Amino acid sequence: MNRMVKVNFRNIVTKEFAADTTLLEISHSFKKYYNYPILIAKVDNDIANLSETITRKCTIEFCDRSSPEGNAAYGRSVQFLLIVAVKKVLGEEAEIVIEHSLDNGVYCEIHGVEIDKPIIKKIEDKMLELVKQDFLYVKVSVSRMDAIKYFKKKKQMDKVQVLKYISNTYISLHRLDDIYDYFHGELAYSTKDIDSFKLTYIKDNGFVLSYPNIYTPECTLDYVHREKIYQTFLNYTRWGQILGIRNSAELNTVVSTGKYDELIMLSEAYFNSQLTRIGDEINNNRDNIKLVLIGGPSSSGKTTMSKKLEVQLRSLGLKTHQISVDDYFLNRNETPKDKNGEYDFESLNAIDVTLFNQHLTKLLEGEKVLLPEYNFVTGEREYKQRWLQLGPNDIIIIEGLHALNEDLTMSVDRKNKYKIYISTLTQLNIDNHNRIHTSDTRKLRRIIRDNKTRGYTAADTLNMWKKIREGEEKYIFPFQDEADIVVNSALVYELGVLKIYAEPLLFSVEPNDPAYPEAIRLINFLRNFLPIPSDNVPKDSILREFISGSCFK
Repeated sequence: MNRMVKVNFRNIVTKEFAADTTLLEISHSFKKYYNYPILIAKVDNDIANLSETITRKCTIEFCDRSSPEGNAAYGRSVQFLLIVAVKKVLGEEAEIVIEHSLDNGVYCEIHGVEIDKPIIKKIEDKMLELVKQDFLYVKVSVSRMDAIKYFKKKKQMDKVQVLKYISNTYISLHRLDDIYDYFHGELAYSTKDIDSFKLTYIKDNGFVLSYPNIYTPECTLDYVHREKIYQTFLNYTRWGQILGIRNSAELNTVVSTGKYDELIMLSEAYFNSQLTRIGDEINNNRDNIKLVLIGGPSSSGKTTMSKKLEVQLRSLGLKTHQISVDDYFLNRNETPKDKNGEYDFESLNAIDVTLFNQHLTKLLEGEKVLLPEYNFVTGEREYKQRWLQLGPNDIIIIEGLHALNEDLTMSVDRKNKYKIYISTLTQLNIDNHNRIHTSDTRKLRRIIRDNKTRGYTAADTLNMWKKIREGEEKYIFPFQDEADIVVNSALVYELGVLKIYAEPLLFSVEPNDPAYPEAIRLINFLRNFLPIPSDNVPKDSILREFISGSCFK
């Protein structure tokens, strides 16, 4: 008689299953709780593949593509599907590189073979064919040295170099049809569950893979091309190629040979060159531009960007003044609430837009204005004799959540505004098939800063990250195209520095905390990078906003 094991499902129901039953078989009993195919599981809060079996009493939760963990597995699975389809259609000489996020998709390039729209259609058709054939994503454990031999034979030297910096004796590979690959995280059980995706050709052998995200899990949204974001990524990628640093292994080589100081200087110089360009554009149009607006997602470096730009503009003879939108919050008793009954400080409706525009109008007309200061303890605006009057060469700098939204500064003519969108658009990948999510860099920055400035634990930040991202999707990303220029605040060396600060905080997350799976994922992600000391990070660096030690107060 088989030994029975008790399984608690999400604290909703407890059932018994025979020991060594697979998670896939168990998932069939709970399909009714999910709107989409189950992709992976959480067993006692640890991420698990559906092919794994249970051997003891445990608590289980399953993940479909509407959850962060499930959607990440969907992304890896559809990317492997794409990789296999490219090999089937174009042959071994075609090398696909999964580059970075772009709009609601992932930008990819194919090297070694010329492609166009008809070829992309053939690849998409092959992907659909593989879905219908119901191939399994087979997870296998192999020695690291055997994996290196396999990837050498396949001439995938990017993976060979990455595996060089991993100390594990054994690693997990995934097989789809007859192709093996190495991924950082679990994949789905079968191709039949990866049933929604689109390929959109752009140009120069580049295209976008789109698939459902956690905000629209029901469908794949059409790709919307954002040329400024695209060009910024492209420029940064080319710069990385010139440096010879395209992936984590190439960065680690620089670190292991002790040459990271030069890399820090080059990275900072590249960022500062963006500021020089912006300063020149504003200075050349000083008769019109009176308002500089800086917007971007959380932890993109808006505050340091505004202060560095202020220095740049002053060096050109322009006088700058910073106005905080936060000082125009409505009194707390007038602040709108969200669906959970909590104050919604992220909404534009939480700001006294009318008063803000009245003050902007008066300032631009040369009048003297008494500025408010918001007291976050009492929840009320106060006036402390902070007067401001603009001169002929004066410019106002405003940074914040709604900076790119025209509704915030509706009283000011568009020609009098210069809008900057800033984000961490990293060109670095782990290898050709494992990209670095732009939000991961921001997430690590935020964890470190929250701990240093607010006393938050890593779990605190991770548990509120979903709400932060929802605010970005609603209030920031829809206005990217309003920007006159896109600034990339990603520094090619920074993950090595962030590792030193973030790792201890991530290890503090308890196994029973909802943030635990994400903390483990980030710990494993950081294992791909050798540590870089922060001693030589300049005091005016964007990075100092998060690790502390900035010269800007």
